[in-house]
Amino acid sequence: MSQAFFDDVDVSGFPDDVLTDHQKYEHPLVARYATKEMSAIFSPAMKFTTWRKLWLALAAAEKDLGLDISEEQLQQMKDNLYNIDFAKAEEFESKFRHDVMGHVHAFGDVAEKAMPIIHLGATSCYVGDNTDIIQIKEALKLVQSKLVQTLGILKQFAEKHKDVPTLGFTHYQPAQLTTVGKRCTLWMQDLLMDYERVTYELENLPMRGVKGTTGTQATFLELFNGDHDKVKELNVKVCSLMGFNKWVSVSGQTYSRKIDYHVLSVLSGIAQSAYKMCGDIRLLANLKEVEEPFAKNQIGSSAMAYKRNPMRSERVCSLARYVMSLPPSAANTHANQWFERTLDDSAIRRIILPEGFLAVDVILNLLVNIADGMVLWPNVVDKHVREELPFMATEVILMECVKAGGDRQVLHEAIRVHSMAAGAVVKGEGKPNDLMERIASDPLFAAIHNKLDQLVDPSLFIGRSKEQVEEFLTDDVNPVLEKESKHLEKEVVDGVNV
Repeated sequence: MSQAFFDDVDVSGFPDDVLTDHQKYEHPLVARYATKEMSAIFSPAMKFTTWRKLWLALAAAEKDLGLDISEEQLQQMKDNLYNIDFAKAEEFESKFRHDVMGHVHAFGDVAEKAMPIIHLGATSCYVGDNTDIIQIKEALKLVQSKLVQTLGILKQFAEKHKDVPTLGFTHYQPAQLTTVGKRCTLWMQDLLMDYERVTYELENLPMRGVKGTTGTQATFLELFNGDHDKVKELNVKVCSLMGFNKWVSVSGQTYSRKIDYHVLSVLSGIAQSAYKMCGDIRLLANLKEVEEPFAKNQIGSSAMAYKRNPMRSERVCSLARYVMSLPPSAANTHANQWFERTLDDSAIRRIILPEGFLAVDVILNLLVNIADGMVLWPNVVDKHVREELPFMATEVILMECVKAGGDRQVLHEAIRVHSMAAGAVVKGEGKPNDLMERIASDPLFAAIHNKLDQLVDPSLFIGRSKEQVEEFLTDDVNPVLEKESKHLEKEVVDGVNV
């Protein structure tokens, strides 16, 4: 019977004339996850208006240094920086089979008097590479801002829970106690290291500048009749007009693709930190100690209505895994650039640079959202602590009994026997840990019976966790938050869709 309904159904596709507005692949990073802020940085509007600004900067600097360029030509260029006819540019590109020349002619159509001097002396990489660097710089600024926001929110969580004892885990097995706030500082320390790397890249990112076809500046030397000083000054002026005080000293046709590798490595570092943090949160959610934000009408599972899955943290880990895969692509691209340049760098860079930043921006938005709404269930945390604490307290109990005159070896053996028995009850019978009850009823430990409860106070087993949190926040985090306070006042433009 069911087969009859499928006799004329094409299970492998659909007719060409249906759903015509939805037959084109949409990249989920853009359509589903990307924020408006980061998308704008890598948008065609940003890219091609920056090309025009670079052409204006070049022409203005060339005029300053004596080339025959008029104020009227520069004004026409300035007046049409944002007047881009993309359809016309595509027509020109189809005609010339060259994207840069397509936009040169589209610019010249609206700035007719300037057409003869647009792109004067430049090569395609003048606009292409310099625009890439400008986009990277703006994207790093946004990443830096959101790292600061994340640190600011996590600081509040760490401060609030700095003295809440919790089980530490090594090998994902119960270990010495730490505190909820101290664990949070481990996440923060990683992100603080990422902030420092981002800041370094921002402070040291060089512009390609005005270098010419193979990096020799030969065309510009010709334009200025062999005047080396003017060629050098041209480079300084253009970089300065575009907001850079550093530029690559030497280049081939492009800036060294090692810069891309360094940038993507920084983004990978952020992804690693985020994955570590959200991996911990996912494990803690399983223990029911912590929950990430959960919307009123959010559905955790289409089948299991009771579930509260850590979907935000899972998304972070998923995107982070992708970002961590990108640096090898940049490394291979750099290593395979022959001599002054080969074009096999182009297609992959169009993908990995924007997508690396888009993904990290989404990751940081999610971290802010998770940290801001993270819920701690202290009674569950305490329950888990008290299930394991009796075993951890045995050394303290042993020392106190010895100080009261007991025999260390006899006491040690008694504790071993009681511990094995209590462990058998927990694992074999599924009952609570009764080690303290066993010790409380054993005359060998009579010296500490009246203070046994004090000896198993969890706060005695957290070492300097509280003080470490306070010192870390004071010495490491607060100086950054004070320096970057402007970022703490910003609101994230996009919400988080779950």
